[in-house]
Amino acid sequence: MSTELRRLRNYIDGEFRDAADGRTTEVVNPATGEAYATAPLSGQADVDAAMEAAARAFPAWRDATPAERQKALLKIADAFEERAEELIAAEVENTGKPIGLTRSEEIPPMVDQIRFFAGAARMLEGRSAGEYMEGLTSIVRREPVGVCAQVAPWNYPMMMAVWKFAPALAAGNTVVLKPSDTTPASTVLMAEIIGSVVPKGVFNVITGDRDTGRMMVEHPTPAMASITGSVRAGMQVAETASKDLKRVHLELGGKAPVVVFEDTDIAKAVEDISVAGFFNAGQDCTAACRVLVHEAIHDEFVAALAKAAADTKTGQPDDEDVLFGPLNNPNQLKQVEGFIERLPAHARVEAGGKRVGDKGYFFAPTVVSGLKQDDEIIQKEVFGPVITVQSFSDEEQAVEWANGVEYALASSVWTKDHGRAMRMSKALDFGCVWINTHIPLVAEMPHGGFKKSGYGKDLSAYGFDDYTRIKHVMTSLDA
Repeated sequence: MSTELRRLRNYIDGEFRDAADGRTTEVVNPATGEAYATAPLSGQADVDAAMEAAARAFPAWRDATPAERQKALLKIADAFEERAEELIAAEVENTGKPIGLTRSEEIPPMVDQIRFFAGAARMLEGRSAGEYMEGLTSIVRREPVGVCAQVAPWNYPMMMAVWKFAPALAAGNTVVLKPSDTTPASTVLMAEIIGSVVPKGVFNVITGDRDTGRMMVEHPTPAMASITGSVRAGMQVAETASKDLKRVHLELGGKAPVVVFEDTDIAKAVEDISVAGFFNAGQDCTAACRVLVHEAIHDEFVAALAKAAADTKTGQPDDEDVLFGPLNNPNQLKQVEGFIERLPAHARVEAGGKRVGDKGYFFAPTVVSGLKQDDEIIQKEVFGPVITVQSFSDEEQAVEWANGVEYALASSVWTKDHGRAMRMSKALDFGCVWINTHIPLVAEMPHGGFKKSGYGKDLSAYGFDDYTRIKHVMTSLDA
């Protein structure tokens, strides 16, 4: 007997709707490999309706006082806390993540980030008011950009949605947000919660595939397109948006170097790096995935890291002992398996390297050593629970290899030498450099990279500024 699938719907102009043409896709729980819901496969009519709703709502939301927008965001944060268990359940079905870790590691920062941007709403101001020419006063206004088309990824569906909508709404923009086609459930629930707080049309959610996202970016209404996703997707968005000069905000791939010097506390470094590399099944653009370790401690470090990997557990969401759940979808599992299958002869799989079980998309925590700088697995983003290790001889070589990839999002340095840490933090060409830690994020500090990791910042006042435009107003004192 078949189980009836739950029916997810778009949220447009304050109401839930099916796709205009009735098309749907099945949504699969990656921990089981079984479908649990259907979601609209939104087309042009749905995109048009969402954009029209956001455009109608924009003038009133733009003109709301900062205090009113702050109050709304604080209500949203409170509601997320009150309905945390519902959000967790939806996210776990989306992703297969461990329930306990989703509760402890995602809900608190999400709520904190919304409250941070609620505060930022009260800081929407220009930096200058004065007379720079005789008889004339200049004023700088900072204003919302308008309707924002936003596309969130499948690795952190809830949290990345927060990173999108919170600064946009705080600045006075209206939003059309599309979750990944594989993880729409928690975003649809968010729409219900947010829609109970803000006026209709201010926040809209449409589900669909990459064609839906393309229609959003191509649409003439949005003033800005924001995406967290792959380099390929980001380049397509930038190209499409350039045709009508939309603003673009891109947070793309990563290949974070983790540079470990010979004076490092090996046990502590291994413990922290293994968690930062395997957390969320390595499906994190900032994951500690590419270790460069000094040759003097290389063998000892690799042995300790391999043991840590062997001791790390993956499994079903209700297992309290697991660090991470499955890969998100069968294509991602195939991609990770492909990197291991194509390893060169000089590479050594020190731990893992294979699928776990035949139910869901689980992959063992994996350590690969003996690698060279031009190997595929060093140069390309795996986005799985795989940590590579290279051996370097000196600081100059460490910098060269760390910077020698097309990504530039995050990095870390492990040393007790303060001067060396400062030199490395300057030399590393990455948007974030952690020292003797890897992966902590706070709402007050910016997150974003360089090179093919994209441009624009999430979180912080810098991320808030990205959702605003600057206007110069000059008035005559003689009028």
